[in-house]
Amino acid sequence: MPIALYRIDDRLIHGQVVVGWGQPLELRFIVLVDDEVAVSEWEQELYRMGVPPEMTVYFTTVDAAASLLATCARDPAPGIVLVGDIGTMGRLVEAAPGRIAAVNVGGVHHAPGRTGRLRYVFLTPAEEQGLRDLAAHGVEVTAQDVPSARPVPLAELLASTTGG
Repeated sequence: MPIALYRIDDRLIHGQVVVGWGQPLELRFIVLVDDEVAVSEWEQELYRMGVPPEMTVYFTTVDAAASLLATCARDPAPGIVLVGDIGTMGRLVEAAPGRIAAVNVGGVHHAPGRTGRLRYVFLTPAEEQGLRDLAAHGVEVTAQDVPSARPVPLAELLASTTGG
């Protein structure tokens, strides 16, 4: 069970990921895929501060992620792959064809132009299309903020509104 979860969360590494998902899944590593963070030492250091010492963090670009994911797939310890936005996940799915079977939308927060779908998911029309595109690539897309919550299937996610 090398990569336990592929997650879209605009906060990237934070307590809900490290504790909320990390403990129940017994995560031993995080792969943070972000082109800007991958070249920023100070941002990497900030994210490392939120991770316990027994958990390894890898910072990578989308282009370099495909080979790293192949390496992680051979690691017997479970891990998580994090991206900050739907577009990055779309690029990752294209860079690693057939490797990503399911994606968890965990946090896409309010911003101008976004419509509330769940209390933790706000989407623009382009982001909604991005999720549909992931599904068209054969990826199961669900929204779930914490492991104890029910996974919300893509069709239900896109049909719901929070009035947000």
